[in-house]
Amino acid sequence: MARLDVVETFHGLFFPGHLHTQDSLQLALKFPFQDTDIIIVSYPKSGTTWMQEIVTLISSRGDPDVSQTVPNWARAPWLEHHYFTAVQEASPTKARVITTHLPHHLLGPTLQSSKAKVIYVSRNPKDVVVSFYHFHKMANFLPEAGSFSEFLNRFLDGKLHYGSWFDHIKGWTSQTATMNNLLHITYEEMSMDIKGAIKRVSSHLQSPLLEDEVNNCAKHCSFSRMKDNKMANYTLVTEDIMDHSKGTFMRKGKIGDWKNMFTEELNQYFKSIFEIELKNTKL
Repeated sequence: MARLDVVETFHGLFFPGHLHTQDSLQLALKFPFQDTDIIIVSYPKSGTTWMQEIVTLISSRGDPDVSQTVPNWARAPWLEHHYFTAVQEASPTKARVITTHLPHHLLGPTLQSSKAKVIYVSRNPKDVVVSFYHFHKMANFLPEAGSFSEFLNRFLDGKLHYGSWFDHIKGWTSQTATMNNLLHITYEEMSMDIKGAIKRVSSHLQSPLLEDEVNNCAKHCSFSRMKDNKMANYTLVTEDIMDHSKGTFMRKGKIGDWKNMFTEELNQYFKSIFEIELKNTKL
């Protein structure tokens, strides 16, 4: 299924047709979650792959065998992707780990009656947009990135694939007070204290780890380990889909890389939109 130039429009949002169909998106909204499911939710380029690795390692109590032998899209498949059902049925893991970029207003209704454990991962939106910009350059199933200033404008207008970052984070984080099964964790927390983040996630999943197991998880989900792990770095994806000559999926993994791309003018413009969009929120 190539469809590299196809864009699916669903509930006013754009999705790459290479990965999504109207049927797969519709099925995602009706998916019968089980109480034992683990659901990783994020806006693109917010630390999703990292959390997939963390959850895999927690589930195996620090043993890296699965994370080093099974691609992340097979052990934590994307709910809205067209291949989800087939991959999920063949998953080698006991508990179902499911990943999604869908906003809360679409997925929330079907989650209401579920006790599935939800992990929402967010990241500084300036770093998100820079990472997403570079990803557009190598991903042949995404539109041309254009200049960074043009890309940033589309990001702030909510016109990129997967919709508005502002709507996404407001939608999911607004549920933290009422959804006891929802954990909100940030990329920055994971970067500054990976062991603490692992403990928070394992506690949320009711799967406490021994200290040496936490240490093993931290070692195997480090950026350097993941960048060299073909099961996590997307080098298994063929060149026609991801042009690895134009960049790497796991680029830097650092906090504050936005400073290398934003001019002072772009930064002030971003700040003005940010303050308007997140006014009267705790974000």
